[in-house]
Amino acid sequence: MNSRPTFHFPGPLRIDGLGLLLREWSDDDVADLVALYDDPEIDRWTPVASPFDTAAALAYLAAAEQKSAEGRAVQLAITTDGELPRGEILLFPGSGDDRDVELAYGVGAAHRGRGLATRAVRLAVDFAHRHVGGRRVVLCIEDGNAASEGVARSAGFVLADDDPVVRTAKGRDVVLRTWSRSGDGEGPFE
Repeated sequence: MNSRPTFHFPGPLRIDGLGLLLREWSDDDVADLVALYDDPEIDRWTPVASPFDTAAALAYLAAAEQKSAEGRAVQLAITTDGELPRGEILLFPGSGDDRDVELAYGVGAAHRGRGLATRAVRLAVDFAHRHVGGRRVVLCIEDGNAASEGVARSAGFVLADDDPVVRTAKGRDVVLRTWSRSGDGEGPFE
């Protein structure tokens, strides 16, 4: 299947497995989102606003809700209990090729080193494989982001031969390398 991925899902989206429950954000998560994203590492490696305060969190959640309603992206809180957000994973059409499903993620400083990002990426790959469609699942990672490269390797991704993806974030061009993950031979991610 080489069609554009579809990101429309009925009801509140919840994906569970591997000791995680990925769920949609709610307005009750504002303080937790600030605690996760007002962080120097999140600022360094993501396009998320910094400082990340309550106003930034409210705008971020409103944008996430709008993207979801339009079927342009899915943004899910990474939890271990269905309640406390420990990070986030996003699924959206790839910018290098909009037939790809691209994933992005961030884990709060207090929750790093526990394999949350790797497990969330694995769950998202499985979900994309079963429910989204598309050509392949990709991660776009800036050179030097050793933690994200480690997550990519741990989740079964390999560095692709794609041309670098250039995005402008926070007033600078960011050059990203594409990591790709093939599926198990069934469905669109062969």
